[in-house]
Amino acid sequence: MTISKQLWQNNQDIIKNCFNHPFIKGIALGNLDRQKFTFYIGQDAFFLEAFARAYSIAAAKSNDWEGFSIFHRLADGVLTELNLHQSYALKWGVNLREIQPALATRRYTDFLLATAWGQDIGITATAMTPCMRLYAFLGQQLAKDGIPEHQYADWIRTYSSQEFEQLAQQLESLGDRYVTTKEIAQSTYRYALLCEQNFFDAAWCAITVH
Repeated sequence: MTISKQLWQNNQDIIKNCFNHPFIKGIALGNLDRQKFTFYIGQDAFFLEAFARAYSIAAAKSNDWEGFSIFHRLADGVLTELNLHQSYALKWGVNLREIQPALATRRYTDFLLATAWGQDIGITATAMTPCMRLYAFLGQQLAKDGIPEHQYADWIRTYSSQEFEQLAQQLESLGDRYVTTKEIAQSTYRYALLCEQNFFDAAWCAITVH
């Protein structure tokens, strides 16, 4: 079993918590309060910019051209997500340039960027993988009986797509290829998943858009 598959299997408790989270259930049913979702969109846009930077740092630290190229392609894939967020922001009047990061967002982005600067590219890939694999999993699960027609259908469509699955697989392949210390990989992966859960918690508890 590959490292990426082991890490995914070893953290099913957090993954199930995320799948059963009321924020995700609200997206699935289409009845999530829009204020919560617009808060999430703003925070996730801030997060994705840091995510793209972490990809770029990892690319610059890659010693081989293949790793360099894959990290750069993954950074380009972030633009697809940001375009989705921009479409929601325009639709619901959210100015993404004025968003201030919530505590959960800042903790997650600080962790990612510190890892990208301070660790090797294997651990950086490991820190970034939970976001991609979790969202691919959530999207595919919500779309397995067909993509519903409601206000959050585009969210489900994006993360259940084959294109997004391929991006997740590419990132996992980098971790499988470059990770040399399983103990650090295990703690890094689990912490990133906990950041994902906290991210959903923050969105669910949001009352006003800042």
